[in-house]
Amino acid sequence: MTTTYRTEAPAIPLPAAKPPLVTRPLMLRFVSMLGSSISFYLLLSVVPLYAQGTGGGGGAAGLATGALMLATVCGELGTPRLVSRYGYRAALGGGLVLLGAPALVLTASSGMGWVVLVCLLRGLGFAVTVVAGGALTAALIPDERRGEGLALVGIVAGAPALCALPLGVWSAQHFGYTPVAVVAGLAALVAVASVPGLPDGERGTGRAVGVLAGLRTPALSRPALVFGASALVAGIIVTFLPLAVASASTGVVAISLFLQPLASTVARVVAGRHGDRHGQAGLVPPGVVLSAAGVLLTALTHDDLAVIAGVTVFGVGFGLLQNATLALMYARAPRSSYGTVSALWNFAYDAGMGIGALGFGLVAGRTGYPWAFALTAALLMAALPVALRDLRTPRRAASPSE
Repeated sequence: MTTTYRTEAPAIPLPAAKPPLVTRPLMLRFVSMLGSSISFYLLLSVVPLYAQGTGGGGGAAGLATGALMLATVCGELGTPRLVSRYGYRAALGGGLVLLGAPALVLTASSGMGWVVLVCLLRGLGFAVTVVAGGALTAALIPDERRGEGLALVGIVAGAPALCALPLGVWSAQHFGYTPVAVVAGLAALVAVASVPGLPDGERGTGRAVGVLAGLRTPALSRPALVFGASALVAGIIVTFLPLAVASASTGVVAISLFLQPLASTVARVVAGRHGDRHGQAGLVPPGVVLSAAGVLLTALTHDDLAVIAGVTVFGVGFGLLQNATLALMYARAPRSSYGTVSALWNFAYDAGMGIGALGFGLVAGRTGYPWAFALTAALLMAALPVALRDLRTPRRAASPSE
């Protein structure tokens, strides 16, 4: 009689389960993110209207926005020092208070000096929330799902901008400035309650992780430079597209300005999932090319379809660059330098938009809008060699503080 033995098939290793992306700390972080975004965008267009209504005209409106953005940029550069010394929670909570409390008293005076002071304080508060909050958010996302997580964060942070901007202006016209300012202030202050539930970063030993050191680190400065070039174009489109397109095509402008952020959001999601699997650096050159191609199409300002297609294509490229550059910078820095990464990326965003709006206006005054858009596309393509060179950068670079 022959005895037959059964042999076990060799074990097939199961794929490792992905770590959860949406955790309780990340959900709490979404609360503070929504609060700061609603507070900021609800008043972004309302405060210039309020300033203009005080009798200062268009100059007063420009001064209010200028003060807000100046304080934001300066605050972004200084926030890594605060994070290093006091930790995420203290910096984020303080930023929310600075963003919300001045809004409550915006209409206590109609003097231009008062309005500028409120804008300066709110700009500092917003800068601290985006830099400290951005660094904390990155620390809450698993490394292997960083691109996907940042795409989700982009949706959560971007949704209030789409809704709060028009809602703020509409509400101010129907209910007055004071109710809108109070709601904006409370949105940020109520979100402070979520901060104690967040984890805190390790405080530094007193030595700041400097932004200037980050600028001297090519692994961080190159993606920031490329993204800043695309943000420059975003500032141009938002500011000048309504002026560049014929007045008879106002519907085209509205459609284009809706499709651009929509395309960017979709592209961020695709970039996040693709980048986590195949690497983020490979997405940056296509993002530059698509962005430049979109701007070049937009130069055909008398062709409605070309304008809509151009702005949409730019939105796809901009979305790719938003997600890929930020994910790259976090991947190349240790957690202790996340504050520096957040500051550099946000500085590139805000400074790029401001410089783009200012420079394009000067150029378009001499060349006309079509040629100005074409020259902008050429300028953006100048960032392509930087993106291609960055493909050879190691995944983990030296700390900016080293």
